[in-house]
Amino acid sequence: MGIRQRATALALSVLGMAAGMVTVAAPAEAASTPSGACGSGYYLIDQHALGSVADIYLFYNGSSNCAVTWVRSPNGTRTYDLRVQIERKSDLVVAPDGGFYKYYAGPVKIGAANTCISWGGSAEGIRWASGWTHCG
Repeated sequence: MGIRQRATALALSVLGMAAGMVTVAAPAEAASTPSGACGSGYYLIDQHALGSVADIYLFYNGSSNCAVTWVRSPNGTRTYDLRVQIERKSDLVVAPDGGFYKYYAGPVKIGAANTCISWGGSAEGIRWASGWTHCG
């Protein structure tokens, strides 16, 4: 393996490790509850209404946060403009997701033990964001 190939392999390896620190999963549209979108081990710590269209849910599992923007009454055919994100105060890393979805945006996950986060999102143009909160 030449020097250039080794440098490329090293760069990809470092990039892979950095990507592992923030997880953004594209919605599979398979979860039946907001907590189900985040997976087992997460418990609800906060939520905020986005008008009558959707709610943003914030979960925690002891070391990382997970957020989901969840449509209240989806009909399974209409798509909604949904956004969700979490930002970590210690290094200002942001975990975002957004697009046109039938049921929910997210989940977005970010390690957030011993630091504050800001979280928020939007549904059909109704936006909301917290200040720095849930400092651990």
